[in-house]
Amino acid sequence: MKALILAAGYATRLYPLTRTQPKPLLPVAGQPMLERLLAQLEASPGLDQVYVVTNAKFAAHFQRWADRYCADHPSPAIAVVNDGSTDEANRLGAIGDLHFVLTHEAVDDDLVVVAGDNLFSQSLVGFGAYGRTRQAPVLGVYEVDDLELVKQYNALTLAADGRLTFFEEKPKQPSSHLTGIALYFYPRQALPLIDQYVAEGNNPDQPGRLIQWLYPRLAVYTWRVPGRWFDIGSHEQLAEANRIFALPSPGLSSGT
Repeated sequence: MKALILAAGYATRLYPLTRTQPKPLLPVAGQPMLERLLAQLEASPGLDQVYVVTNAKFAAHFQRWADRYCADHPSPAIAVVNDGSTDEANRLGAIGDLHFVLTHEAVDDDLVVVAGDNLFSQSLVGFGAYGRTRQAPVLGVYEVDDLELVKQYNALTLAADGRLTFFEEKPKQPSSHLTGIALYFYPRQALPLIDQYVAEGNNPDQPGRLIQWLYPRLAVYTWRVPGRWFDIGSHEQLAEANRIFALPSPGLSSGT
């Protein structure tokens, strides 16, 4: 199994912190958020390779980090992939970056995809294991407190077995606090559908759009993220993550 960490954004909302430093390498309670994310992924059964896709502006930053990190963490292997973009105007978008890595690295294996600015208080080991058992695409889902936040993400409806029956990106009137986050599992046999999505000229940004396109064509299941989830998109969210991750471990393992 492989993992792909999406880290090619420019994080302009976090300027000046991210003007010369990529967001996933910003420290949270003294540790780069990318390392915190890897710590929740590394024990996933069968995981032997992690790709970190970034842009030309920050590729050297990630490579220096990877050289240092891999000296102490030899497994799984980590490869930094430069998508060639240089600014917001020519970025590929999250789905474009996913497709770029699949093509550039000739990926032919089950794949976990996660945004590099997402943090989790509990292990994601069960996510990859569930996906490999289902051998179907899986979307990580989380229950947020505020319906206004759901409007920034997506609305969904599930069948009794956790299968996705409705998905709407950026809903105007969500009826549930449950939303899909940037955590995905794609089995090897579903990867050609990502090629098809891109070839048809669909929107290459916002990774949830791929799920919205995919679920009417193929069964897509869901997995409830345990503990707490943080989407680091603003100075306020970064400050909150710093506060929470600085707490003793019981504060991290509390439920939503």
